[in-house]
Amino acid sequence: MNERGARPVRIANCSGFYGDRLSAAREMVDGGPIDVLTGDWLAELTMLILWKARSRNADAGFATTFLTQMEQVLGTCVERGIKVVTNAGGLNPAGCADEVRRLADRLGIGGRVAHVEGDDLMDRIDGLRPHLDHLDTGAPLTGTPVSANAYLGGWGIAAALDGGADVVVCPRVTDAALVVGPAAWWWGWSSTDWDRLAGAVAAGHVIECGAQATGGNYSFFGELDPDGRPFPDRPLGFPLAEVDDDGSAVITKHPGTGGAVTVGTVTAQLLYEIGPPAYANPDVVARFDSLTLTDDGPDRVRIAGCRGEPAPPTAKVAVNLEGGYRNRMTFVLTGLNQEAKADWLNTELLFAIDRFRPVANDSSVSVTTRFVPAPSDGADQERSSGLLHVMVSSEDERLVGRAFSSAAVELALASIPGFFTTTAPGPAQSYGVYWPALVPADEIDQVVVADDGTCTRIPPAPTGPPPDPPIASPAAPDTAPLVIASGTPLGAHFGARSGDKGGNANLGVWAREPAGYAWLVEHLTSERLRVLLPEAADLDVRRYELANLLAVNLVLVGYLGEGVASSTAFDPQAKGLGEYLRSRLV
Repeated sequence: MNERGARPVRIANCSGFYGDRLSAAREMVDGGPIDVLTGDWLAELTMLILWKARSRNADAGFATTFLTQMEQVLGTCVERGIKVVTNAGGLNPAGCADEVRRLADRLGIGGRVAHVEGDDLMDRIDGLRPHLDHLDTGAPLTGTPVSANAYLGGWGIAAALDGGADVVVCPRVTDAALVVGPAAWWWGWSSTDWDRLAGAVAAGHVIECGAQATGGNYSFFGELDPDGRPFPDRPLGFPLAEVDDDGSAVITKHPGTGGAVTVGTVTAQLLYEIGPPAYANPDVVARFDSLTLTDDGPDRVRIAGCRGEPAPPTAKVAVNLEGGYRNRMTFVLTGLNQEAKADWLNTELLFAIDRFRPVANDSSVSVTTRFVPAPSDGADQERSSGLLHVMVSSEDERLVGRAFSSAAVELALASIPGFFTTTAPGPAQSYGVYWPALVPADEIDQVVVADDGTCTRIPPAPTGPPPDPPIASPAAPDTAPLVIASGTPLGAHFGARSGDKGGNANLGVWAREPAGYAWLVEHLTSERLRVLLPEAADLDVRRYELANLLAVNLVLVGYLGEGVASSTAFDPQAKGLGEYLRSRLV
């Protein structure tokens, strides 16, 4: 590490979620020079999954696939001086760190392992309740949480690296903190280097989701192959960020890997799962409406000029509550009278559920049905058949477990003609409710625990008013809007990237030229989106313009109900929402 501070730090990603490609760590370590290997394992849903694992085994609660990857690369990383920074610690960072130490001992590898604590607020949850009103609805927290974790920033990571750690295991830090911490350590930044920190947040946000920065989930995937094939002929490479002292960064990937890094792929990822352009993190507020993207050569895109503002005085908290139990059956409706068949099935199912209410002390059952009619021009039987999706949920497992699914199957010979299902009868599954909230930042007590047990407290990031002069809002385009023929799908001119943010869906839409952006500003209003997406007809749609990215970001509040874990939406994480919008006709 004798080059530290003498050139941009090369920070690689090897995981975008719990379940990502296991070979990615080896690919990034062997594929070219890197200084830091990072990975993101935690989503809102993952925290609930880890809680369930820990409730069965007190030693669990972390992402075990991280250890699988470490077994492949830990020796090489220690030998080459590659630092490893991960949030795979989840609900048990100390336990995960101990497992890394045991792995190192078993492999005969040296190296020091530190971990970060301070995100877990469960032992103080009752005292914090006055602060835990729902971030979107303002409703007070009345349920009993099973987990409550504040989003930590990057300064604990920087301190651990500065203390000589080779591996830093984190709990619920922000995704971008995995880049902010190593960059701040490498360059020796201060906690008031707002613009530098903001640039690192932007770079971290781009690489946090792994191969999404190199063409994964990319609208124009037909442009990714350099030889003009309709899609890449090899697995997409994972990204890395070369972060410079001023906070600017080049997003790239190792040579010879699949996919591409272009202004388009980076734009798509910058728009992913954000709200307002002032993107708040625990260390800084990064103004995504101020940065610029430029082509820096093949598979290289430079992010520069991201302005930073002081960190917010509050910290976001992800609270999870037990929601109850749910079950689902899907019935096939073939041939004629499909709507009447759906109505009859609904009536019979409700009667079947009512039979079991006395057994469950009259507990209530929520029933959600969705009838999907077959297209009028269907050809074979499959395309000529409609579907009836029935989802039931209750606090009482007995009502929506086998009592429901077996009752549904009992209708096989006593119901609609042509009865059959696509799902077998099964037990109910438990689900959770995601509850986002804010607490004062000074309520967070972040601590770094070194190999020898030494603890270092990390003070909250300094807060304050925005810098003077304030950053201007995006200017109105001075280009005449693109002319789009009636009946043209939006995707012929625009890209889109969508995803979940708690119970909200984020939908970023970008143009490829100024005239297209002018069209978006004029025509893709909140009101128009509600027409294009019938599911959003009654929702609050918050709209933000990012002229520097030729993009409009829309947040559909409540689109996913109470979050991914409890959502009954057809697309429960809104991953396909952007592509659905692109298929809609002007």
